Amino acid sequence: FILLGIPGRENYQFGIGFPFCVMYVVAVPMYLFLAMLATTDLILSSSTQPKMLAILWFHAHEIEYHACLIQVFFIHAFSSVESGVLMAMAVDRYVAICFPLLMVRGLLWVSPFCFMISRMPFCPNKVIPQSYCEHMAVLKLVCADTRVNRGYGLFVAFSVGGFDIIVISASYVMILRAVLRLPSGEARLKAFGTCASHIGVILALYIPALFTFLTHRFGHHVLRVVHIMFANVYLLVPPMLNPIIYGAKTKQIRDRAIQVCCEKDH
Repeated sequence: FILLGIPGRENYQFGIGFPFCVMYVVAVPMYLFLAMLATTDLILSSSTQPKMLAILWFHAHEIEYHACLIQVFFIHAFSSVESGVLMAMAVDRYVAICFPLLMVRGLLWVSPFCFMISRMPFCPNKVIPQSYCEHMAVLKLVCADTRVNRGYGLFVAFSVGGFDIIVISASYVMILRAVLRLPSGEARLKAFGTCASHIGVILALYIPALFTFLTHRFGHHVLRVVHIMFANVYLLVPPMLNPIIYGAKTKQIRDRAIQVCCEKDH
């Protein structure tokens, strides 16, 4: 078989290819973002929930040392990846060019404090008062000076979360300014609806994450049960909400869901 491309326009096909390339690049990134978001959510929830359920249902409270460090790595690395994906989605589709760097950032930034913890002496008391291993919870079991570890943890938190929040906020300020200039009220409402799903996902991730992070360091008067519940919400709720929120914004999925519900009613 021989494909002609655009018959009669052979001399212009190279130039004609650029608009098609642009349309393809515009279409692909959001699917890449959603695939990355789905993969990250699955890894985050799967790294903590099986052990959490084993604790709650079967009283299996022990966790092997290396398994604990692996859990620390997966939680913080892929939380960073998810934050980066949400930041890129807020900025615009063309940031998909930087897509591989988002994962590399999470893995490279988090690996050092896992390595540093693995080389430190632990106290005889090895009880972690929550359902999974995270950096600060494990660091509190170390019988040595942890100022370097704490400092690096703060650097990672602010260089990842802080930077992403600033970029997301700046992006939405520009988006809101553009939306408010739209002449039609219906168009403004539609644009706000499109942004609302992404804002919902952002809030579901950052509010519990920031609460957990700040409570570990400064919230000594916060009830432990409140802290633990927020820590669980931070890793479980975003993976649960993401497919619902983004699925509801996809017309084909939404129409099919409405059709199924209507069929059940009849």
